[in-house]
Amino acid sequence: MTISTPLTGLPRNGLRTARRLVGTLVVAGALACGIASAVAEQAVSLFKIITVRDEIVVGVGPQDAAALGGSDVTAVGRALKGGGELTVWQYAVRKAPDGELEQAPARRISIIGNDSLRVEPYATPLRVIAPK
Repeated sequence: MTISTPLTGLPRNGLRTARRLVGTLVVAGALACGIASAVAEQAVSLFKIITVRDEIVVGVGPQDAAALGGSDVTAVGRALKGGGELTVWQYAVRKAPDGELEQAPARRISIIGNDSLRVEPYATPLRVIAPK
């Protein structure tokens, strides 16, 4: 024997299942919005420039990518090899006003091509801020 609620006519455990489903959909929607905003903020491609002396994280924004002919490792490598020099934003970790850590542009730097220079894509779990 199932007991139904007077307003919906659904069995009580069916109502509980419907509530769980609605709750799950709300959480999934919130996650999707968060992922979409993270992707929108990821318009900057981050790279690690490694030399024999040190390594730095740099960002290539949409305007820089258009000048390079792409925003991948190959485009950055070709620009350094062909032109010998590349001007990009150096990125560093900072604390945002909301208290979260983020990758943000620190300063504009020029990198001079060198045979011992290596470029790698750089993945970060932090929010990436585009230069202004």
